[in-house]
Amino acid sequence: MTSLPPVATLSHLPEDELAQVLDLLFEPSPPLHSLSLPVLKSTVFPTYDVLIVAVNAQLSALAKSDRPEDIERLSNILCSHPRLGEKKVESEQSRAEQAQLQKGAEEEQEQLAALNEEYETKFPGLRYVYCSPLFNTMSMSIVFVNGRARPAIMMNMRTRIVRGDIKEERQEAIQAMCDIAADRASKLEK
Repeated sequence: MTSLPPVATLSHLPEDELAQVLDLLFEPSPPLHSLSLPVLKSTVFPTYDVLIVAVNAQLSALAKSDRPEDIERLSNILCSHPRLGEKKVESEQSRAEQAQLQKGAEEEQEQLAALNEEYETKFPGLRYVYCSPLFNTMSMSIVFVNGRARPAIMMNMRTRIVRGDIKEERQEAIQAMCDIAADRASKLEK
């Protein structure tokens, strides 16, 4: 599946096709499938943006939970996004979004890898997801990692590591995943 089916048809699709929709919007994630497929099967969404808001609410509820199994489930979902600058990225969308991070000096690539490691040590169970969209005046669209220079991304990572607030990181990661999903939906809808 390289495009999204009409959103009004989702509740009638088989689960494997619904899982593909979630994979295109977010990233392949069996824990997200088990969390969100029941909602997709039982709800008719007017738009993909409304669907993404519903997933955001589910993820935010997990983040607010005091149950360790909910936090672990959320971590597994959030870690479905590939590390920034990682050489092997399975998702076609993430590969395209991160293409610019594969370019540049080897020293910057090493610094990015070190920051990824430091971030994941500081925030166990999380993976850094860039969450501040930049308005691109050339294309008049919102872009994420693919529109930012590596030094700007690394500065944002450093700021968030120093801040040291894992609850805030979870919320930022959830919002980033949903912002990215909304951007993908706008590009993939039939």
